[in-house]
Amino acid sequence: MGIPAHREAELLAQVPTGLLIDGEWRDAAGGARFDVEDPSTGKVLLSIADASTEDGALAMDAAAAAQESWARTAPRERGEILRRAFELVTERAEDFALLMTLEMGKPLAESRGEVTYGAEFLRWFSEEAVRVSGRYSTSPDGKSRLLVTKKPVGPCLLITPWNFPLAMATRKIAPAVAAGCTMVLKPAKLTPLTSQLFAAVMMEAGLPAGVLNVVSTTSAGDVTGPILKDPRLRKVSFTGSTAVGQGLIRDAAHNVLRTSMELGGNAPFLVFEDADLDKAVDGAMAAKLRNMGEACTAANRFIVQDTVADEFAERFAARVGAMATGRGTEDETKVGPLIDAKSRDKVHSLVTDALDGGARALVGGAPEEGPGYFYQPTVLKDVAPDARILKEEIFGPVAPIVTFSTEDEAVALANNTEFGLVSYVFTSDLNRGLRIGEKLESGMLGLNAGVVSNAAAPFGGVKQSGLGREGGAEGIEEYLYTQYTGIADPYAG
Repeated sequence: MGIPAHREAELLAQVPTGLLIDGEWRDAAGGARFDVEDPSTGKVLLSIADASTEDGALAMDAAAAAQESWARTAPRERGEILRRAFELVTERAEDFALLMTLEMGKPLAESRGEVTYGAEFLRWFSEEAVRVSGRYSTSPDGKSRLLVTKKPVGPCLLITPWNFPLAMATRKIAPAVAAGCTMVLKPAKLTPLTSQLFAAVMMEAGLPAGVLNVVSTTSAGDVTGPILKDPRLRKVSFTGSTAVGQGLIRDAAHNVLRTSMELGGNAPFLVFEDADLDKAVDGAMAAKLRNMGEACTAANRFIVQDTVADEFAERFAARVGAMATGRGTEDETKVGPLIDAKSRDKVHSLVTDALDGGARALVGGAPEEGPGYFYQPTVLKDVAPDARILKEEIFGPVAPIVTFSTEDEAVALANNTEFGLVSYVFTSDLNRGLRIGEKLESGMLGLNAGVVSNAAAPFGGVKQSGLGREGGAEGIEEYLYTQYTGIADPYAG
């Protein structure tokens, strides 16, 4: 049945198409605009303002000008703004879900799930805003008093990716708002529309002018480069590829900026012989096929004990092969398109390399016919150890399976990567699960679970998967710095 065309048109008419600078939607300084396409059809959804270097400077000016008054705003007031934003996003859940499906391609059911997940950061940090605390104590020698307080770091540059347009924005904006920081947000050029609509909701919720500025652009370096060099900037938070993150860290070193980096992943999915295979396959479907595999948390390598590998592969391939591809607005669609032709071609090159090296496609293995950037959900078995697909982040609906015989071999295979974002372990032995978890080099672990993301939990990785944490009690700390005041002994003289 799907969504009527007039409903899509009505929603798109509500999306702001300008730049948000100092509380006003305005055209780009040079009048430039760029098109945002539907990846399932290749058709243009909207044309929006394309920010220039000058626009980035104006956004930075606005954030810097608003910082002092925003930092003095009562924590309760900041929290109430976030709470109102949570309620508004929840009320407009269908609008946000449809908009994400249009510009990113994921099925509506998954977009609805992202709205719930993304909105939860607004609610979580609305509660954290009033819980920022410090301490007062007597020094060990008794001759002074120690006062420790937390203060907002100041203006932040937030750079979000295209794969989770709402959740990645709320996961950065909400803690910044709660801590008392102003922001310049640079959304991904492939999916900026959700950020545009969300920024409008934040203004409706009562966020003062200049606290959040949005500069959508096709020239990321021209806009963010000068901002990173601006001495008024205090922090940069980025989610995206490791290569881009490394460049941003180098640029951030110039002014010794606080950095939060949520970068690439190569998640291992370990299945032991004592695992409940029904649960393992369910977990594999969630860890691999959610968001068409276009997630840094997506299971990238399926490492299965040799005694159960054939059975797991057969069951998994049957489930994967039953996943219908199509436009995300259609009711029967389970797997949407990849984000663009470049991404689809990269996935196919990884699959082709694996097949050329001796792997077998149990299901899938090729691009889909027709318009849009679709790729068949794929399961590969007998993948060679040197295959590119085991070393590079796939970012597509492809699952390569390799086998192991001992725990030590499983751990060695899992840790054989420069990345360390998340790992998944399926076993019926809790002691084994905890034992393996302690040996795995990753910032997060899904133990008999294929999804770990939660607004109340610290999200982030180790090694080349990033720095810092988003979400949880740790999330707001990324936007605060510690100040210590030494106070003379009140009993002296």
